[in-house]
Amino acid sequence: MHTDVVTYTADDKRLIRNAYRRLVRSFRMDFPEEDKDNIQKAFKIATDAHVSQRRKSGEPYIIHPIEVARIAHVEIGLGPTAIICALLHDVVEDTPLELQDIINAFGPKIGQIVDGLTKLDGLYNVESPQAENYKKVLSTLVEDVRVVLIKMSDRLHNLRTISPMPRHKQLKIAAETSYIYAPLAHRLGLYNLRTEFNDICLMINEPEVYGDIKEKLQVTQKERSNYIKNIIRPLKSNLEDLGFEYRIVGRPKSISSIYDKIKTKRVPFEEIYDLFAIRVIIDAPKDKEKTACWQVYSVITDVYKPIPERLKDWVTTPKSNGYESLHTTVIGPKGQYVEVQIRTERMDEIAERGFAAHWKYKGITNNDNIFESWFDNIRDILETPHNDAIEFINDFKANLFNEEVYVYTPQGDMRILPKGATALDFAFDIHSDIGYHATAIKVNNKLVPMGYRLRSGDQLKVITGKNQKPNESWLKMVVTGKARSKIRSAMKEEKRKQGELGKEALQRKFKNLKIDFEENIDFMVRELGYKSRPDLFYDIAQGEIEAGEAIKEFEVENNKLIVPQPINKGEVAPKESPARRKKAKAKAGRIFVNGEIADQYEYGLAQCCNPVPGDDIFAYLSATQGLKIHRTNCPNATHIMANYGYRIMKAEWADQVGNNFAVELHITGIDDGPGVIQRLTNEISNNLNLDIRSFSIEGVEGYFEGIVSIVVKNKDQLKHAIHTISKINGISTVVRQEKAS
Repeated sequence: MHTDVVTYTADDKRLIRNAYRRLVRSFRMDFPEEDKDNIQKAFKIATDAHVSQRRKSGEPYIIHPIEVARIAHVEIGLGPTAIICALLHDVVEDTPLELQDIINAFGPKIGQIVDGLTKLDGLYNVESPQAENYKKVLSTLVEDVRVVLIKMSDRLHNLRTISPMPRHKQLKIAAETSYIYAPLAHRLGLYNLRTEFNDICLMINEPEVYGDIKEKLQVTQKERSNYIKNIIRPLKSNLEDLGFEYRIVGRPKSISSIYDKIKTKRVPFEEIYDLFAIRVIIDAPKDKEKTACWQVYSVITDVYKPIPERLKDWVTTPKSNGYESLHTTVIGPKGQYVEVQIRTERMDEIAERGFAAHWKYKGITNNDNIFESWFDNIRDILETPHNDAIEFINDFKANLFNEEVYVYTPQGDMRILPKGATALDFAFDIHSDIGYHATAIKVNNKLVPMGYRLRSGDQLKVITGKNQKPNESWLKMVVTGKARSKIRSAMKEEKRKQGELGKEALQRKFKNLKIDFEENIDFMVRELGYKSRPDLFYDIAQGEIEAGEAIKEFEVENNKLIVPQPINKGEVAPKESPARRKKAKAKAGRIFVNGEIADQYEYGLAQCCNPVPGDDIFAYLSATQGLKIHRTNCPNATHIMANYGYRIMKAEWADQVGNNFAVELHITGIDDGPGVIQRLTNEISNNLNLDIRSFSIEGVEGYFEGIVSIVVKNKDQLKHAIHTISKINGISTVVRQEKAS
């Protein structure tokens, strides 16, 4: 029998050779010969293993692992072991090679990392295969952080080369990135990766918004560059007098951060005051770093007036991810606000490379254990039982916070918690047992509710009692993953203890019927709609359901429980009437799902985002409500796509003109009394000829906010309405209202 042997073409070989040379040229240090040999061996193994595979772009698949290795080394700062693992990261998952082959060739450590990078197979009986795979990768954090860092390099290269992918897959990848990878990059201090993750996700989710901001930045680039040169000029001689080597760089704000400000501050691009930003980086010895940064601050604020409330000192107290820098905002020429960051070369490398650079300086900083408390929290979450992987991911994500508060124990020890954390979070942060038994908490010697939100500088004392135990209401008082997981764990144990009485009552009923308990109980739990045995036992113990009533739902046949058949065995459940189905379709508009008109599905529009024809949409097969149509930028889209990607279907409008849809607009502006209401209603009703479904407006001290619900046919009509209303005299912003879950 003749078998074709798959080989690379001459063009393939040239591409692969150039990519590998680029990787080798990027090595920033002289690796030992053994490491060089192993890198070469890994490259050869991966090249041979992936020979039959190609990427969506058509290029040989091996280009991807080579680029992942280069990103891990150059952009994150990892060494030869990570380069080898990055080259091999897909071979076990995608080729005939097995993990034992990798261990035989490179040893157990590289085998362990490659195993961590390999997706779990056969995840068909779990609620979310994606969450199970996140959990596998994240669980490696406390063993070898390189697994996560290589995974992030893998994700970054996939995003950089995402354009050949179908749009619905791009949206799913962007959702996963926003949900877990971008927050994780921030938590590990990888600011460049986080910024690029967020920018590419915005480009995928909101291409029009991304393109608009990018164009405006390009148009204003020359103006901004000249302005920054004018800011720097008067500073130079004074900075030189300090006696340190220094460099000043202009720091453009990322497109995603500009968009966040446009959304949160509800201001147009032109009114974002800190588009101008500079970074002053000085070369100072470790023992003089803090003094040198404050000297630079003094020079800058001698020349330009600072905004006191914008001063952030992460030099004295670094962030919990190791970030050190002094931030301030000053009023520059022509009254423009300018953000200034001051840091040393060491601080800059840690800010640029995050976790990997932090370990490079281990032993010469005061923050050697900066990640240890975070890793301790991760260990706690890993060791706490969870109902499923999604519950674990939600607890884990609570530790990926952006902003922090700094609070103190009675002994003066500082604890760093996420902004929004409560006094009860603090109790669990000190120790799980202190959290379990907390009866009262004092802040600055005054009793406060357990749900009191912490402020930086607070000093807390926890009062405990041996009879105290967590209850359901505590879950609403905490935000940290550690506290949530520990409270749930304690409640499950309490529920299990109370459920023993219910279990015993049910066992007696099974014994009377002479049927085996273990063989039948799970069938009963499932048929009665409970998630687990303890839930059923607990309800019986609490009197929510009688053990006898539970048994009466079933019949016994051959010593097994069965569900009784209906009296009329030929009877089937009535189908939904065509009229009702037609009414649902008329409400939703005609939609293609997976390329076909969705008449065979029961579907409706999601109320969380109210899509209108022309909006970019996707379909989500919910567990209880059939198919739901969401906007791709729906507030809930990231969570849905990141955890339930296998339930997502491609969806698009059959045409751009549907029936009528209500959309809410959030409008702000100058309050000049009844005149503004008259101008708004006249423009919407008479000039735009749109129906107003509801109108509410509130004015305070010359400023007003209003919510107007208008009826439109499609997205183009909506865009025209927003543009027209924003031009009305006295109107400041007009934004489509989002509904978060």
